[in-house]
Amino acid sequence: MELLRDRSQELDEVGVRAAGVSRDSPWSHIAWMQALDLTFPLLSDWNAEAVHGFGIAHEHRGLRDVAERTAFLVDRDGTVRGAWRYETAEVPDFDELLSAARAL
Repeated sequence: MELLRDRSQELDEVGVRAAGVSRDSPWSHIAWMQALDLTFPLLSDWNAEAVHGFGIAHEHRGLRDVAERTAFLVDRDGTVRGAWRYETAEVPDFDELLSAARAL
């Protein structure tokens, strides 16, 4: 999340609006936004609709419908133009994502 915050100017220059989505509650998202001083929205997928819609649900440590760490590039029309999956501890390759956004 901090990476998106710290490089938000580059996203703005390309016309990308960042957002984070997780299964966490909207209330925990408020706390995270304040703690990390985030400048983009965190969206709650409390009912797992996005996790299932994007096909990224899996079971993790006995919990069902946990989202795999994934970055999506969605165009202005709502079409997914790219998807990158990462290991839980892996940090997304921001330069790769930015390059893909520039290519649109």
